[in-house]
Amino acid sequence: MKNVNYRTIAAFAFCAAVCISCLELERVPVQVPNSYSDEYYANLREYKKSDHSICFGWYAGYTSDASVSMGSHFSGLPDSLDIVSLWSAIPSDNPADVETNEWNEKYLPNAYADLIKTRELKGTRFVMCKICRIAGTGYDKSDAGIEEYATWLARCVLRNNLDGLDLDYEPEGDWLQNDNFTKFIKVLGQYFGPQSGTGKLLIVDFYSQTPPAETEPYVDYFVRQCYGKNSAAALQSSYDGISGWCPPGKFVATEQMGWYWETGGVPFTEADGNNVDSWGNPLYSVIGMARWNPSQGRKGGFGGYYFEYEYNTTRPANSSIGDKETVAIPYYSLRRGIQEQNPAGK
Repeated sequence: MKNVNYRTIAAFAFCAAVCISCLELERVPVQVPNSYSDEYYANLREYKKSDHSICFGWYAGYTSDASVSMGSHFSGLPDSLDIVSLWSAIPSDNPADVETNEWNEKYLPNAYADLIKTRELKGTRFVMCKICRIAGTGYDKSDAGIEEYATWLARCVLRNNLDGLDLDYEPEGDWLQNDNFTKFIKVLGQYFGPQSGTGKLLIVDFYSQTPPAETEPYVDYFVRQCYGKNSAAALQSSYDGISGWCPPGKFVATEQMGWYWETGGVPFTEADGNNVDSWGNPLYSVIGMARWNPSQGRKGGFGGYYFEYEYNTTRPANSSIGDKETVAIPYYSLRRGIQEQNPAGK
């Protein structure tokens, strides 16, 4: 009987220990966004309305509500980030709008609420991203098909109350290129871009094949995927190819940050041979793009693809590559790049 009692007591003790352990696990600190004064956010919103070179990025880390990391939520993005291109499911708060289609809308009410709050508080704009090809869409390869396809894209943006559209112009032989793409842009230009009068953005991003010059009046920004460009000379060459029709203020240079999250790009050399940033750290291409302007004038901005990979970066506290600072900063390249591109007080 005594043995039974001892075993019972031991069993209760074990259960209590497990419960305490469970309670301890539940006390994991949850990250919360920084909070500032109303004046701070008012000034931030005014800054984003001002005439300045923007910070732009493709972001896909927002589809997991369960994550406690602010790297997985819109509210954790750098405050001065101007435009976010949604490189994943389009978050929706209306189940009726969600359907199985190539736009990949998903019912993500928490993410959607976070997006709206971030826009209202910080002035950040959010655009839908779409690889622009007509093959496989079901629309005819005709002027009527162009009209229907463009109208459907516009509907998707508008019904989710987004701030515009980012078209990834990589046709790779698709019918929707050259003159057909220009027709497509002209239809979309009724809803978005500088000709629309709506205040909503029309952006074209591209890698190797350049969009038609005739699209320029309808587009707010041409975002060049300058992946792996290691010098000011290389960036200048990238812009010179379209400088005859694209104003420098519409040209945005971007890096593939998913590849280079540990350093923020490839080692970068400026026109005068400089290869360090303003804090004395080795200069890499994301910040190099932020510091650079073409010889023709001030650029439209800088940014990166899959920039969320840099949220948990070791930079700038990476002495192995010569960093002078000692504290790691989430989204280091974007945060520092924004300061380099638009120095406070200038």
